[in-house]
Amino acid sequence: MAKKDNLIVGLDIGTTKICAVVGEVTHDGIDIIGIGSHPSRGLRKGVIVNIEATIESINKAIDEAELMAGCDIVSVYAALSGSHIQGINSHSIVSVKNRLITEKDVERVIDGASAIVMPMDREIIHVIPQEYTVDEQDGIKEPVGMAGAKFEANVHIVTASVSCIQNVVKCANRCALNITGVVLSPIASAEACLSEDEKELGVIVIDMGGGTTDVVIYVNGSVVHSAVLPLGGNHISNDIAVGLRTPNLEAEKIKQKYGCALSSLVNKEDTIDVPSVGGRKSRVLSRQILAEIIEPRLEEIFDLVKQEVIRSGYEDNIASGVVLTGGVSVMDGVPELAEQVFDFPVVRATPRGIGGLVDVIKSPMYATGVGLVIYGHARKKEELMKTGEKGVYIKVKERMKNWFAEMF
Repeated sequence: MAKKDNLIVGLDIGTTKICAVVGEVTHDGIDIIGIGSHPSRGLRKGVIVNIEATIESINKAIDEAELMAGCDIVSVYAALSGSHIQGINSHSIVSVKNRLITEKDVERVIDGASAIVMPMDREIIHVIPQEYTVDEQDGIKEPVGMAGAKFEANVHIVTASVSCIQNVVKCANRCALNITGVVLSPIASAEACLSEDEKELGVIVIDMGGGTTDVVIYVNGSVVHSAVLPLGGNHISNDIAVGLRTPNLEAEKIKQKYGCALSSLVNKEDTIDVPSVGGRKSRVLSRQILAEIIEPRLEEIFDLVKQEVIRSGYEDNIASGVVLTGGVSVMDGVPELAEQVFDFPVVRATPRGIGGLVDVIKSPMYATGVGLVIYGHARKKEELMKTGEKGVYIKVKERMKNWFAEMF
């Protein structure tokens, strides 16, 4: 298998599954050419708790993706989640002394906003510019080239536990992989599922995973709030196991096959076969009983998300409504229940704007993996643009130098 320079790989290290998505950069955009997925055994609530089990799951997912894509995978963009994630907004002001704003000024004002006091055990993983202000003129997205004296920036900063990041890097390195970048899961999902219009109008992205529910709010095209709640699909499965007195593995299967978030949507005559614990005979129960177990837990999760949105102060800026991604959102009735709780339009989103294996990845559970590929592609384009700008500057400088040498 040959290595390809135009490949970008996303590695979604989740609580219930580890997914590797291989994207190939083409003239038309990105084509998904390989996918590998394997059950995750070494994580709890989005955080690695068993290194060896996680390494084994990553290796199997990578092997499957390599086989499908026909390539060697050496570097990946990894998703990060867990209740250790914290998001804050920051502000900075610098003086530009009545000259044109340059890229260096932008870097300087963002560095100033990033200079926050943090404990030694935390690290910044994202610094996302929201808007710039030049001499009291706010709402500026591209300040380079503008003239002014006072230059301000509002940014959103996402921090994470150093040890959690190190464990992700260690697992990847043990699998012979280099981590090109670490990305917050809901930000990656948003890259795959949101349009620019949704980001501008204001939207809540809820990434519903097995161990956590990740939330990110976009207003005026930028991230204004992010949070991770330590509740997810595994808690629903545990409720089913206790409520129906069935093993956890069987509870997960029942949730995936028969689960419904709203008991009012279930036909009262529908029944399910429920295996018992300890080799006892299986039982036939009403599917409505299952829905009555699932509904309160999902309602609790959405209530917590709603409280988080209210706490952020942006509840009046959500014109686009709510976008659901993640494996739990696949369940019947989840968007309907979310609409009841939020009183916003709610849609279940799937990855878009990509080619290749579209039919295979057309599911909310692949949103983070595909989003990592899109995020990586955007970062590479930025780096190429900066390199190109520096190259042009050097060429112009050399021409000016030669011209002066000839003249004088």
